[in-house]
Amino acid sequence: MHLIQGLMPHSRVLDMGASAGSFAANRNDVMVVRLDLEKPHAMAAGWYVWGDAARMPFATHSFDLICSNHSLEHFHQLEAAVREAGRVLKPGGALYVAVPDATTLTDRIYRWLGRGGGHVNAFRRPEEVVGLVERMAGVKHRRTKTLYSSLSFLNSHNFVAPPPRRIALFAFGNERFLAILNWALRSLDRHLGTRLSRYGWAFEFGGAGVAAAQEAWVNVCVRCGAGHSEAYLRRKASVRTVLWFWERYRCPACRGFNLLSPEAPG
Repeated sequence: MHLIQGLMPHSRVLDMGASAGSFAANRNDVMVVRLDLEKPHAMAAGWYVWGDAARMPFATHSFDLICSNHSLEHFHQLEAAVREAGRVLKPGGALYVAVPDATTLTDRIYRWLGRGGGHVNAFRRPEEVVGLVERMAGVKHRRTKTLYSSLSFLNSHNFVAPPPRRIALFAFGNERFLAILNWALRSLDRHLGTRLSRYGWAFEFGGAGVAAAQEAWVNVCVRCGAGHSEAYLRRKASVRTVLWFWERYRCPACRGFNLLSPEAPG
């Protein structure tokens, strides 16, 4: 995550609603604390605290950066959790929030497949999220980035429990099927101006001195969800032509199979 790269040594980062860990820190001189109500099946690097985001067991002004990476949609006490984020964030600290757009095809598939999938809050406009965070956490909105879908929640490599029978409609999570589906959705977006490959938004608040934001990337891995620019993939991922209209690559982060989509889809 690019915000971590802009932190001073010995900074503290809170991964709020982290589960097993929503990002890799990639810095040994930064302390990452991951907070969640449930004990995860596996754990990324960092310290783990089991607690409620609406009543965090941390002192006021404890963290230089707070990341709520696809967690706000799961919080039953949404306003209380955002208020708590504002309380434990240091003055001048940065807050990162990523949420799904409830109007997108991806989020509807997720909720349909998992009978809600734990999503108790539906965000339909970026202004809803900006207003909520500025009002409850007291930090100023800096920038917004569009997120594109990876469909990684459908990938059989990521199943930790038997999936619902409805997964049969997606070739039982076959990775190559999902890569083709992703490519098709992005192609429709590019040629018809649809929003089928959109997933949601990433917001940055506070932290006027943080690193510059990354651009929106349409190539998001169907296995791990890592996004990369087309230029980076052509340099680093050994892009190869499969058919005259398909180019495939292996994700640099996890080696998942993907099909390359030109930027941008529309």
